[in-house]
Amino acid sequence: MVDYFRYISYMISHIFLLLFIYSFVTHRYSERKTMGICFSSFLVLTLTDCMKLTLLGDSKFFFVVLTVVQIFVTQSTAIYISETRDNRVLFMGLTASNYVIAGSIISAIFFIYSKNMVMALMGGFLVHFSIWVFLYTKIREIWLKCYVGENRKEWWELCLIPVFFYCGFSFLAVFPYTIYDYPKNSIGLGMFIITMFVSYVVVFRYVESESNRAGIYWKNVLFETYIKGLENQYHLVEQSEKNLKILRHDMRHYSNMIDALLSQEEYGEIRKITEYIHGVTDENKVIRYCDNLIIHSILSQMMEKAWKLDITVRPDLIIPKELPVCDYELAAVIANLLENAINSVKDFKEKEKRYVDAKIHCTPEHLLIHMKNICEKEVKFDPLTGLPRSAKGAEHGLGMQSVAAFSDKIGGNIGCYCEKGIFQIIVYVGF
Repeated sequence: MVDYFRYISYMISHIFLLLFIYSFVTHRYSERKTMGICFSSFLVLTLTDCMKLTLLGDSKFFFVVLTVVQIFVTQSTAIYISETRDNRVLFMGLTASNYVIAGSIISAIFFIYSKNMVMALMGGFLVHFSIWVFLYTKIREIWLKCYVGENRKEWWELCLIPVFFYCGFSFLAVFPYTIYDYPKNSIGLGMFIITMFVSYVVVFRYVESESNRAGIYWKNVLFETYIKGLENQYHLVEQSEKNLKILRHDMRHYSNMIDALLSQEEYGEIRKITEYIHGVTDENKVIRYCDNLIIHSILSQMMEKAWKLDITVRPDLIIPKELPVCDYELAAVIANLLENAINSVKDFKEKEKRYVDAKIHCTPEHLLIHMKNICEKEVKFDPLTGLPRSAKGAEHGLGMQSVAAFSDKIGGNIGCYCEKGIFQIIVYVGF
């Protein structure tokens, strides 16, 4: 009777395990294909359970081997169906195993004290379902916000939490002795489960707080750049008005000079005067990079920075007033990419190497950002993200992480490469 109970209980656990994984990741494949992958994993897990409970008898060695196989299948499934294959999805897969094993233990406790298999299985199912509903309604939104945000190195450290909880559950209730052998451990296991839930609430609140803090930091950086851009625009307009006021005042004298030169038929001198007047008006013309005020202000600030460093920025811009993406987020991406490119070329002694090609096209159909600059240093790329690593160390490179997070959020593609001394980065999304 106990073996039948375990077999059915394990099946229920695997169903909710894969349901948890399915619910808490953004899918790489279609819904139908993703469900097919999860069902295939369920069959493998069920088959290995059958082998553990019936075919292999009491062999502890094969029990451990098959358990490792099940862990590998479970975590591989989560990583395989996930849109982002990194340490965040590993944390989520390990967490799913913990919540499911907690439900299985509670179901086993019901069976030990009630001796009724049907009631215990129904109780276990309700516990699994209640845990899943609670997590789906209360934590899923927080998790997905972290899941699509910046990939932080702390996720590797956070993965240790579900690993040690899983090991604790396994040694207390499964191996080498089960909860059926020592039912008096039930109270301790119950407290361990409560501790796990409380710990995860604290962890998720911490992650949410860190995510909000990072978001506030980047907003402050963006607003600072935005304000500086507006200040530069104000000073440019003020200086232009001053210069044009002087020009208007001097126009009477230029007119008299032209009249005098006409009477003397000095057409060459007249041409020089008119060219000078055109030059003054062109110098005081306020450049408008695009119709979107926020993007224009950011571009103005970055162009001002490039000009002070004697760097030529060659823009190719199509940016309307109304954008299909968040103005502030796009502005932050443009500022980060331009700043990285400017910093890459500012130390070149040759003027012809100090340039940045910036192509930014935003239409109702697509968004394309393409930055290109000369790069003579070796660029190290992250093997997980494919993005360049900061040469300043692990605490730097947050700007590139912000760009990657923006690309993930809008469902875009980001790629970069360095070929023949030219570094290029492209962000593209079709709407």
